[in-house]
Amino acid sequence: MKKSIFKRFMKALMMEIREHRSTFLVYSVLRLAVIAVGVLQFFNGNYENVFLCILTLILFMVPSFIQLTFKVELPTTLEIIILLFIFAAEILGEIDDYYLLFPFWDTMLHTMNGFLAAAIGFSLVNLLNDSEKIQFELSPIFVVIVAFCFSMTIGVVWEFFEFSMDQLFGMDTQKDTIIHAINSVSLSADGSMTTFKDISQVIVDGTVLPISGYLDIGLIDTMQDLMVNFIGAAVFSVFGFFYIKYKGKINLVNHFIPTKKSKERDYLEQVINE
Repeated sequence: MKKSIFKRFMKALMMEIREHRSTFLVYSVLRLAVIAVGVLQFFNGNYENVFLCILTLILFMVPSFIQLTFKVELPTTLEIIILLFIFAAEILGEIDDYYLLFPFWDTMLHTMNGFLAAAIGFSLVNLLNDSEKIQFELSPIFVVIVAFCFSMTIGVVWEFFEFSMDQLFGMDTQKDTIIHAINSVSLSADGSMTTFKDISQVIVDGTVLPISGYLDIGLIDTMQDLMVNFIGAAVFSVFGFFYIKYKGKINLVNHFIPTKKSKERDYLEQVINE
């Protein structure tokens, strides 16, 4: 019985994935690219990267899984951007080292994350606001504030995750930044403010570090990530405000707002009733 339910769910999931031709084309191309990278990494003995490829393939199905289980319809544009975001973060960023090759890569993804997370938060509240079962109406400003706060919460939780990975597993997800000046009260005997400028060399336990400055261990990277997340969330919140105010007449925003799924496209219900 459980096996039958699983088969039906997977059948409905594949129907969901194939629903939009353009989305399915992007999904198929990216999936083949990830499989090719995974095979190559396996033969090179990079098994950690193989795991990342498997994780990426699973993440590719998340948008369709959400649509299926929560009975919402993601716009094609939003779904394609999510797929490209996952590929850019996991495959290009982690395996192909785009985070190191292109300094703007991490900033770009965090900005996009802020925008997309705000869109998701906005949609959750907007769908609730339009629900026939719940009789209340929220003001546009309240909805966008919730969307903005939702996006910032996602950004903060992600930074918690990066910090935990670095502290517990000795990783370096919060990338270091080379700086040439520091202000600190911890470097003076009496606790007064001490300023170091034009730092060109740092020695640790008698070893000269191969950098031309002082090493900030993750704080600047974390704050930059949260700032660009703030920008992405703020940009969408402005669009979202006018979307509600003018009752969905802004076509640009329509490409990022999930809607309630119609009965004709409720594939899970269709498969169950077969």
